Amino acid sequence: MSAFGSLVRRLGHQRWFAATGRFLVPVDRLVGRLTRGRVVGLGLVPSLIITTTGRKSGQPRSNPLVCVRDGDGFAVVGSNWGQRHQPAWVLNLMADPAATVTLKGRDIPVRAHLATGAERDRLWQLLITRWPAYQTYVERADGRQIRVFRLAPVTDTSSTEDDGRR
Repeated sequence: MSAFGSLVRRLGHQRWFAATGRFLVPVDRLVGRLTRGRVVGLGLVPSLIITTTGRKSGQPRSNPLVCVRDGDGFAVVGSNWGQRHQPAWVLNLMADPAATVTLKGRDIPVRAHLATGAERDRLWQLLITRWPAYQTYVERADGRQIRVFRLAPVTDTSSTEDDGRR
């Protein structure tokens, strides 16, 4: 990690940084869209773009998120910078777990799974290693559960199904 990336990780614990970060999300979203997911997290931390279906609008909603690889999938956190309310993308995934991840120019269909118990603990450790400020966000959230999701790639099985012709 670069010296600048290390500095950003340390600053991530500061309230002013979280407030600034919330305003930078639209910029990050635009950069991610323009680079087809090649630059996300403003290039400072490993990140992806998740596209969910809006639970009320039915429209695609894209958000940049810090991520950690977990086998063939990804782990992400719905921290909302430690605010007391859930981020909209979390509520969207709770309503419809089908999503798309854009990473390094590739769109990957995924299915979200809310991690609980030992799985959540394991993923949480991976995530706070990547972005230690998540621990600070827990304190700021005043007891609100910060949700952890595992995003598993969806494989297309339609081409392997037997259509009855031989």
